[in-house]
Amino acid sequence: MEEKILVIDDEHGLLEVVEAYLKKDGYEVFTADNGKEGLSLYKNIAPDFIILDLMLPDLSGEKICEIIREESDVPILMLTAKSMEDDKISGLALGADDYLTKPFSPRELVMRVKAILRRTYKKTNINNDNIISFNNKDIIIDKEEHIVKKAGEVLNITPNEYEILLLFVRNPNKVFTRSQIIDAALGYEFVGYDRTIDAHIKNLRKKLEDNIKKPGYLLTVYGVGYKFKGKQD
Repeated sequence: MEEKILVIDDEHGLLEVVEAYLKKDGYEVFTADNGKEGLSLYKNIAPDFIILDLMLPDLSGEKICEIIREESDVPILMLTAKSMEDDKISGLALGADDYLTKPFSPRELVMRVKAILRRTYKKTNINNDNIISFNNKDIIIDKEEHIVKKAGEVLNITPNEYEILLLFVRNPNKVFTRSQIIDAALGYEFVGYDRTIDAHIKNLRKKLEDNIKKPGYLLTVYGVGYKFKGKQD
């Protein structure tokens, strides 16, 4: 079954090029040149992947990402003409999985899409033990279903967040630097600043912690990196 990819960008020439490259690789592609049309398509077609421009004429890419993240963990790759690191970090903080700065190579775009989709649909099965739970089932990770629950509620966890969390729970109390997290959880295909890890950790804390100011699971080891603390059931 072909994965459905929704591309939202107001540059028609870019839309045509991106659509052609994605279709060549076997994807079913839908395009929109404004935010409202993009959101309407998102609700109608339930895409497997979204490529989203940061600057649109009606709704900003940040706002669209925020709306989608309220109900879905569909992978989102942001396109931005902004080159400042803080602008990119802000997109990741809203739940985007990756970003590309314009102008970019269409081949690189396709490579990023493939890499994120592989992480999204990768099934993990270690020792046939597909359920991991912590603190009297406060947090449950179902590796077969690829879902995370907090207090019985399924969370909207992005593919990158899921891989980072899985790395931590497999290695409780082990301290990881940002570079180690990128290498071990996201792989060599991931291209990003070390600070993107901080954004992913911040998002995970919002979803997992009862008090983000006093985290009980994802702890900062100052000057080094992060570690996961939790009593496995």
